[in-house]
Amino acid sequence: MGGAVHLTKRFFGALWPGGPRETDRAWVEEVLSDTEYALWKRQCGPDRRHTASVGREVERRLGNEATPPVLAAALLHDIGKIEADLGTWGRVIATLSAKVAGRDTARLWVRSSGFTRRVGLYLHHPEFGADLLEMAQSDPLTVAWAAEHHKPSEEWTVPMEIAQVLYEVDDD
Repeated sequence: MGGAVHLTKRFFGALWPGGPRETDRAWVEEVLSDTEYALWKRQCGPDRRHTASVGREVERRLGNEATPPVLAAALLHDIGKIEADLGTWGRVIATLSAKVAGRDTARLWVRSSGFTRRVGLYLHHPEFGADLLEMAQSDPLTVAWAAEHHKPSEEWTVPMEIAQVLYEVDDD
């Protein structure tokens, strides 16, 4: 679930609710398909800022290898979080809950109700994100990265040189 420094930076960044700069928003709209962009817009402002920043850095690092599916993977890797609909403090509680109870226990929470269900959805956002992207008819690489971005590198199916950059830039 990310290192302490990364999580601290993300927390303080989430306190500012605004989305990305207009130039970044327009770039994202150009990169994504209409259905992917509709999903991306459903994210909260801090998540849109974060993913736009990840996408821009992936583009900078990969150059010509930053194809639309790769950029979509950078922009939509956390899209499953929209299903949980948790604010900043709810995400803090979810992250701490995962550290204490473990991800296997959190899997059971998805079947419960209320806040506990939303925490379970948040903690399993890679699976839900991959489902959303499949329904949006995203490229298989984009779907795979959403599903795999929290897995160990030996389980990645995305080409290693691309997956490594996506992982490093996200630092999530």
